Amino acid sequence: MGDSLTARFFENSAIQCARDLIGAEFFWGGCHGRIVETEAYLEHGDPACHTFSRPSAREFVARHPAGTAYVYLNYGVHWLFNVLTKDSGGAGFVLFRAIQPLGGLELMQERRHTRREIQLCSGPGKLCQAFGIRSDAHAKKFLGGPGKGIRPRTGPVKIAAGARIGISRGSEFPWRFAERNSPYLSKPLI
Repeated sequence: MGDSLTARFFENSAIQCARDLIGAEFFWGGCHGRIVETEAYLEHGDPACHTFSRPSAREFVARHPAGTAYVYLNYGVHWLFNVLTKDSGGAGFVLFRAIQPLGGLELMQERRHTRREIQLCSGPGKLCQAFGIRSDAHAKKFLGGPGKGIRPRTGPVKIAAGARIGISRGSEFPWRFAERNSPYLSKPLI
């Protein structure tokens, strides 16, 4: 897979990591794609972060190092993939919201039951289904693992920021990052 990110990359704020992941390539489950949309969640002062109301999330942060996968079932329907971040200011999570598919398209199409490439990973639940990410990925150190990891972006990317979506609290924080004008986003960035 070549030059891959290590856990050290995630020893920064969730906001910085979420921004810096735009344009990076994600590899998992025989598939890969370009990360085009993320969201940051902060351990402290963020009512939308799991650590705000879930003791199990706070225990997860205490027990695991930066770069660990945090995977959970959202509303009992969709698995969502996050990566734990830690720096001197605290911990947080980066949610992977959308990916532009680049490899393993047939496998993604089979898993998602659609041939429309633009619909394969245009949302956090869709991308987990397309990549085959489920509960067994939770609490795993995946960076540099066989067939799994993240390759850093190699060129310039136009990044836009806006309010997070799909949450009822903390949506006012401009911690949703996306590749400007990408057709693969979960929703257009306003």
